[in-house]
Amino acid sequence: MSVRTIQGQKNLQNINQASKDGIGGSPLRPDGNLKVKGEFAYSSDMWHEDMLWGMALRSPHPRANILGVDISEALKVPGVYAVLTHHDIPGSKYYGLEIQDQPALAIDKVRYHGEAIALVAADHPETARRAVKKIKVEYEVLTPITTEEQCLDPETHGYVHEPHEYKSHGYGNICHEQKLVSGLGVTDEVRAMADVIVKGTYEVGMQDQAFLGPESGLAVPAEDGGIDLYIATQWLHVDRQQMAPVLALPEEKVRLTLAGVGGAFGGREDLSMQIHACLLAQHTGKPVKIVYSRDESFFGHVHRHPARMTYEHGATRDGKLVFADARIVLDGGAYASASPAVVGNAASLGHGPYVIPNVKMHAIALYSNNPSCGAMRGFGAVQAAFGYETQMDRLAAELGMDPVELRQLNAMAEGDHMPTGQQIDSPAPVAELLQRVKDMPLPPPLDLDHLDVRQIPGALSNTSHGEGIVRGVGYSVGIKNVGFSEGFDDYSTARVRLEVIGGEPVAMVHTAMAEVGQGGVTVHAQIARTELGVEQVTIHPANTEVGSAGSTSASRQTYMTGGAVKLAAEAVKQALIEKGRRRYGWIQNDLSLVGGKVVSDSAGALVSMVDLLGDEAIDLTREHHHRPTVPFDKETGQGFGHVQYTFCANRAVVDVDVELGLVKVVELTAAQDVGKALNPLSVVGQIQGGCTQALGLAVMEEIIVKDGKVRNASFTDYLIPTILDTPPIPVDVLELPDPNAPYGLRGVGEAPTVSATPSIVAAIRNATGLALNRIPVRPEHLTTEAPEAL
Repeated sequence: MSVRTIQGQKNLQNINQASKDGIGGSPLRPDGNLKVKGEFAYSSDMWHEDMLWGMALRSPHPRANILGVDISEALKVPGVYAVLTHHDIPGSKYYGLEIQDQPALAIDKVRYHGEAIALVAADHPETARRAVKKIKVEYEVLTPITTEEQCLDPETHGYVHEPHEYKSHGYGNICHEQKLVSGLGVTDEVRAMADVIVKGTYEVGMQDQAFLGPESGLAVPAEDGGIDLYIATQWLHVDRQQMAPVLALPEEKVRLTLAGVGGAFGGREDLSMQIHACLLAQHTGKPVKIVYSRDESFFGHVHRHPARMTYEHGATRDGKLVFADARIVLDGGAYASASPAVVGNAASLGHGPYVIPNVKMHAIALYSNNPSCGAMRGFGAVQAAFGYETQMDRLAAELGMDPVELRQLNAMAEGDHMPTGQQIDSPAPVAELLQRVKDMPLPPPLDLDHLDVRQIPGALSNTSHGEGIVRGVGYSVGIKNVGFSEGFDDYSTARVRLEVIGGEPVAMVHTAMAEVGQGGVTVHAQIARTELGVEQVTIHPANTEVGSAGSTSASRQTYMTGGAVKLAAEAVKQALIEKGRRRYGWIQNDLSLVGGKVVSDSAGALVSMVDLLGDEAIDLTREHHHRPTVPFDKETGQGFGHVQYTFCANRAVVDVDVELGLVKVVELTAAQDVGKALNPLSVVGQIQGGCTQALGLAVMEEIIVKDGKVRNASFTDYLIPTILDTPPIPVDVLELPDPNAPYGLRGVGEAPTVSATPSIVAAIRNATGLALNRIPVRPEHLTTEAPEAL
C-alpha cells in the first residue's frame, strides 16, 4: 500500500540510519509483539492479593421512581463484604464531564435502562453476582420519554430532569442547542436566488464504540487515606477531577495509573466503573477489581448520538451553491456527557467542506430515557456528513452533473471562510483529495462467467451464486476539527529526562497520555530521538504524577502531547548545549544533537553527550497550548471556534445483491491530508481503521433501542466488521504542513470515519437506485421491492 505525498513517492529507504526511528520513520510499536502474541497485560488482567470483586445492580427499566431498596438479603450471602447504595457515598452524589448531572448511584429515580443502583463487593465474582440478584428494588415504573416529539413536549410527557434540578442545564428536555447564521441566512429572497433546490430528511442510528476490552480497573486503598486506581481510560486527570468530590478526597489523594487499554474510540471519556471500584475499596479497606461483562459494557458507556436531520440546499443551474439550511436533532439520552460539545461540532461542521454564501443551522441535543450518548470517533461531524453528502449527490443528480465535479466546484480552499466566519488559514486541499480518489484505479469488474463465490455478497453462507448482483461506485468528502474547541484551554504536559545509563545517553518521556491504540507511545519516542539525537528512549507509565495530557480524543494527542514532548525535548537539548558552552566556551550558533554527540555544522562533532552529561541528568517539564479559540455565539454561531481542520475523501465500490439485500464493500479508497506523517505506517493504519469503523455504521452497526430498552447488548446481535467484511483500503496521504502545528502535522484518526460512511451509502444508491436516507442500511432496505427510506 503506497503512501504518496504531494511531492511524489516517499522512499523510506533514503532516510539515514540515525533518523530511521525518528519522525518520518515507521518504527514498530513497543507493545506490538506482546499484543499479537496475547501477552500484553490489559486492565482486566490485573490482580492483587486479598482482592475483592465489585459488581453493580442495574435498572431493568428506562424510567422509574425508586420507592425502596432492600439490601438485607444480599448482605447475608457468605463472602459478601459490602453492599452500597447512594446513602453510602461520602461526598457529592453527582459527576459529569461538562454538566454534573449524573448520580454515581441512582438516588430516587432511574433515567435509563441499565443505570447503576447499588454495588456489591465479594470474594469471588460469582458470589457478587448472586448477591446482586438478592437486592430488592421497589419501582414505580413510568412511561419512558424516548422520541423527539415526546422530548419537545414536556408539558405532556414530563421531564427527564426536572427544570429546577441543575442550574447549568439547558431548558425543558433540551440539553444544549447551537444556532448558526451566515451571509443572509436562509430567507425566501435567498431561496429565490437558487435555480434548483433539494431537501431531505436523514437518520443515523445509535452506534457503539465496540472496543474489545471491556471496562475494568483495580482500586487499591492507600495508607494515607487515599486511593490508587489502575484504570483503562482516555483522560486520567479529568477522571480524577470527577471522582475526588464523590469520594470526598482531595485530588492529590486520588492517584490514577493507566492500565492496558483494549480500545476506546470515545467510549472511555466518561467514567464507568471508576467511582464504583473506589467506593467499594474505601468502604472495605481492600483492593477491589471490577470487570464488566459484554452486555454490561453496552450499558456502562456512552454511544454515538442517533440523529434526525433535515437539510435543504439551493444551487444555480451551473452548480454553484447558493444556500444551505439544516436542522440536526441529536438524542443525548439520560445524561449530558459530551453532548454540548457534540452539538457545537455538528452545528459548526454540519455544512461540510464547501463554500456556501448563505447558511442557516439549528443543532439540538435532547435529554431522553434512552441510553446516554457522548463521545465517539468523529464526534458530531459523522452524523452531519451523512446528511450533507447525501444532499450533494441528490443535487448533482438534479443538475445532471458528475457528483465529484459538483463537490469540486464548491470545495473549500485555503483562505476561504467557514460558516462560523473563521478563515481557513492552512491548506485545505478538498478538490485535490476528491480528484485523487477518483483517479485511483478501480478494482476489476466482477466476472460472473468465472465466479469465485467467496468474492460476492453473502458468499460465506452460500446464499447466492451471482444472481441479482449489481455494482455501484460512490464518492464523499468530509471535514473534522482537531483538538478541543470553543475557548477550552486545551493543553498537554510532558516531562523529558536525559541521562547516561549503561554508557550511553538515554531519554525518558513521561506524560499522562492515554495510549488507547493510536500509537502515541511510538511517536513520543520518535520525537525524543529526533530532537535529542539519541537512540534509546523509554516511555514512563502514564499516571497523574505528571501534569494533564488532556484526553486521547479529538485527534489531538500527536498535536498536543507530541507538541509538549517536542517542547520539553528542545528545552533539554538547549540546556545540554548551554552546559557545553559553559564548560568548553563554544561560540558556534549551529549546534545540534546527532548520534549521541553535540555537533556543529561548521566544526563537526564537538563532544559526546556521555562525556558532557557525566553523572548528571537534565530533567525538564513543559506545557504545550494551542492557539486560543472562542465559544461560538449562541444565536449566530460566529467565532474562531476550532484550532485546526482536517479533510478526507473516499471512493467506495460495492456489490449489492438486490434480491437478498446483501452488500459487499469491494474497495474503499481514501485520500487525506495529514500535514506531516510523523509515522507513515501508523498514519495509514489510522486511516484504514477509521474507514472500517465508518463501514460498520454504513451497513451493520446499530444499538437497537425499543421503548428505551436495549435489545442487542452483545456481539452476537450487535454486528461489527470482521476481517471478512473489510475490503482493501488503498490510502493516498498528502503532506501539506499546517504552519500553526508542531512539525506541520494534522490530526488523523477521525476524518476518515466522518467521510467514508457517505461514500459507501452513495455506492449502494448508485447500484440500486434507492433513496437510502437512513443508516445503517439493512437488507430489508435493499431488495427490489424495498420502499424508499423515510
